[in-house]
Amino acid sequence: MTDCSLTMEALSIRPMQATDRSAVAELILTSTNAWYRARGAGPIFPDGPTTTAVFFDVYEALDPGCGLVAQDGASGRLAGSCFYHPRTTHISLGIMNVHPDYFGRGVARALLARVVDYADGEEKPLRLVSSALNLDSFSLYNHAGFVPRAIYQDMVLHVPDGGFEPARCQCSQHENKGVSFADHAWRIREGRPEDARAMAILEMDLAGIDRQQDFEHFLENQDEFWHVSVCENDQGKLDGFMASSAHPGCNMIGPGVARAVPVAAALVSAELDRHRGRSPVMLVPTNCIELVDQLYRWGARNCELHFAQARGHWHEPEGIVMPTFLPESA
Repeated sequence: MTDCSLTMEALSIRPMQATDRSAVAELILTSTNAWYRARGAGPIFPDGPTTTAVFFDVYEALDPGCGLVAQDGASGRLAGSCFYHPRTTHISLGIMNVHPDYFGRGVARALLARVVDYADGEEKPLRLVSSALNLDSFSLYNHAGFVPRAIYQDMVLHVPDGGFEPARCQCSQHENKGVSFADHAWRIREGRPEDARAMAILEMDLAGIDRQQDFEHFLENQDEFWHVSVCENDQGKLDGFMASSAHPGCNMIGPGVARAVPVAAALVSAELDRHRGRSPVMLVPTNCIELVDQLYRWGARNCELHFAQARGHWHEPEGIVMPTFLPESA
């Protein structure tokens, strides 16, 4: 068995480099799968580090140089890694991982301290989305001053190979049978690069954060696995948008925001149809009862819970706000 005794003096925190790509992908894979296996679940990344490299690639494209690694000075091994995302309104903490051989040795605390210091230096709030089932990470963030602000149900829904019936969204709200899409004065269409600014303004209005660069990245789709649907009202303004990722390392619906439940449901439906034969996950606010109920009616089931947490200022969301794990820039 490898001797991984580690003192803080032996731990080096340094910026992530391009040459770390493979080691970081392997670290994310090993750390995440080990955590789920320890709780009796199967590996969340069954297809190897080629799938987890997407986090390095997307985050380096969005925020070059905004990654950190913890390196064991004695062995040279990577003990941990994390990403952070500076935005004009806030700093977001992205995926953080510690190798199982280094669990409980202060690696995550050392990485988090660097990001907290950076956010404090910028005088900006620090935000993250973390598993409600991982009490170790909850305690880590809670001790650092993070406060849970919203709860999300991780809902997974299998999309049939032939897609859904077109009428499945035209459900009546009579006797609580679902969300009504009748008599709406808006249309769902594919997002275009010129929508990025309007999307950013809408999210700023509803969630109090600005991340236009993320939306530009989705809409340009140089990765070839993003898609965006937008909801345009009768005045030509956006009432909502929803992105999705088809990458095998993160097949998710979101991020997205909407002013009302019918808009959110229509946008989710439009993006789900892009994932025929697959089972994407989405983070749905638990207090949005109508949307949760609609997803149950479509066949969704819960697979986990997550907290949105903030250290510093928090803007109480209006409408419906759905974050994701890629990118974790909200």
